[in-house]
Amino acid sequence: MSPWTRRLATMTILLSAPPLAAQVAPPAPDDQIRAAVLAAPADRREGAGVLGYDAGGKLVVLRERQNELICLADDPRDERFNAACYHESLEPFMARGRELQAQGLPEVERQQTRWKEIEDGTLAMPREPRTLHVLIGSAFDPATGEVREAFLRWVVYVPFATGESTGLPTQPAGNAPWLMFPDTAGAHIMITPPRPSP
Repeated sequence: MSPWTRRLATMTILLSAPPLAAQVAPPAPDDQIRAAVLAAPADRREGAGVLGYDAGGKLVVLRERQNELICLADDPRDERFNAACYHESLEPFMARGRELQAQGLPEVERQQTRWKEIEDGTLAMPREPRTLHVLIGSAFDPATGEVREAFLRWVVYVPFATGESTGLPTQPAGNAPWLMFPDTAGAHIMITPPRPSP
């Protein structure tokens, strides 16, 4: 597996949201909402819409959106915590990824399919920069309302941007922002701060 494929796999796991196995009970909707919005900027949390899981494991709207953000709750099948919030204009792109995964397409093929659909004009994708906030950790603690070992990073989608148009490197360089998949419909700026010391 190439380094880019590994990075793609890491990014897409969170946003895939396949149906849950029947034996996995999701947390209560209020706990899913409280945990999911922690990925959003503090001043945007109250109005963010939340997609989470019902008792049958189906991805559903747990809270309607009152601002520009949609948050995706943690998949309770995963051992570690993963939540994300993104600009509402990215929802067609995200929803299409979930749809393609439900059809059984591998991760790289899902990305390539969406990129082609964007290029063909059949999948909406904003041309202005739009941000995805990704929060990972070991677990959400409902008693404290915090994610243990929390780590937040950002992805800024800039379709068809290049290293030349952004002035950014197109390969990782320590913790500096860099442009992944340049000159494609899926071009995005990766912003990954240093992880806190244990």
